[in-house]
Amino acid sequence: MPAIFVGHGNPMNAIEHNSYTAEWQQLADSLPRPRAILAISAHWYLPGGRVTAGDRPATIHDFGGFPKELFEVGYPAPGSSELADCVADLLAPAVIEPDTRWGLDHGTWSILVHMYPDADIPVVQLGIDETLTAAQHYDLGRRLRPLREDGVLILGSGNVVHNLDVYAWDRRPIPPYQWAVRFNSWLRQAIMARRFGDVIDYRQGGADAELAVPTPEHYLPLLYTLATHTEDEPVSLPVDGFDGGSISMLGVRIG
Repeated sequence: MPAIFVGHGNPMNAIEHNSYTAEWQQLADSLPRPRAILAISAHWYLPGGRVTAGDRPATIHDFGGFPKELFEVGYPAPGSSELADCVADLLAPAVIEPDTRWGLDHGTWSILVHMYPDADIPVVQLGIDETLTAAQHYDLGRRLRPLREDGVLILGSGNVVHNLDVYAWDRRPIPPYQWAVRFNSWLRQAIMARRFGDVIDYRQGGADAELAVPTPEHYLPLLYTLATHTEDEPVSLPVDGFDGGSISMLGVRIG
């Protein structure tokens, strides 16, 4: 099973039909049907390791100020305690606690409503431990690689450029900022050249990196996806572009 990273962008993408959502649908059509999905979303970022373990994870509307229509979206995919246990075993000795209170946040369901609209594939979310370094997150992702051999789709969801301080919230089309373009271009080149050490050490990008990744939670899911690669398999970038001038919609496929 390939592994993917998707730039989820504005939550409104969940109810809109645009070039990005069409590319997510095309991406799903190009994949084998997953037995289950393990999502690593930017929006479950907290101290300590967590994995959702509920049989029916709730659809979490973790945002405010959006239209009522968006809050009415549900994604009633089943959970999988079996997959949650397997994830915890693979990541040992890191402690990954089962969590039945959290569900699927918009980093996960805003993508899956387009990729798998029937919500009939079990979905589990892995929390992002904010106490770990980027290199430690990459190492955790590497340990998840066996899941791919068992038909599990590993889905990282975030945005490699994510600066809401200068985002065009009125949704007017504006050109991307030059620092965002430069960082996105540097990252594309590093990924395609398999310079994953540079991707982990993204702060070497200097001022561009500071603006593109002011906080790490939207960047880190990319590392989980990249970490599952094997040496001889293809890497591609099926989605790219910018939203609101300061959010990259870059997507990555491994395999």
